[in-house]
Amino acid sequence: MDPQGNAIAVVGLGNPGKRYERTRHNAGFQVLDLVARRFSIALSERKYPAWWGHATIHGCKVLLCKPTTYMNLSGTVVCRMIRDFRIPAEQMLVVHDDLDLPCGRIKLVQRGGAGGHRGVLSIMEQLGHQDFPRLKLGIGRPLHGEAVEDYVLQPPYPEERPAFAEMTGHATEALEQVVRAGLVAAMNRFNRPNSNLETV
Repeated sequence: MDPQGNAIAVVGLGNPGKRYERTRHNAGFQVLDLVARRFSIALSERKYPAWWGHATIHGCKVLLCKPTTYMNLSGTVVCRMIRDFRIPAEQMLVVHDDLDLPCGRIKLVQRGGAGGHRGVLSIMEQLGHQDFPRLKLGIGRPLHGEAVEDYVLQPPYPEERPAFAEMTGHATEALEQVVRAGLVAAMNRFNRPNSNLETV
């Protein structure tokens, strides 16, 4: 991902509707909302089934997108949009929740499998490959025997909410660094054992 090259697409994954707003599975949406507020980017639903907008951030053209198709169909609109805006997949950063990271941790990766995440899997299926960067947001795994399907559609446990909120803020900073300096530079800066982000 090169901020000096083509425009960058930043895709936050989640489900539309008030019932999902504060859930673990909507962590990607929450980060996109923070970025939109920070840079005064209006996200609206027009032409595509997504809340989206674009702006120039640190001299780089950035497209922000929150698909409104529900998680397991995210790839349909995402791939259509990056095609229409002529943004290569390697210039797209997908922001999503991750069960395999502890709550409050984040991780930047250049590519990889879906890890069971249906939104990421949908994008892979539409693209035909898995070569696109991600910003993973740790939500941890159920602690009280809940089914994973129910767990991701619930808000964080009360004791985890401060860490969850801090995580979305750190993710916003990491995302801004990706835009400003590129993915590799952001990984070098944030992906350290003593940082909020895990080592890749």
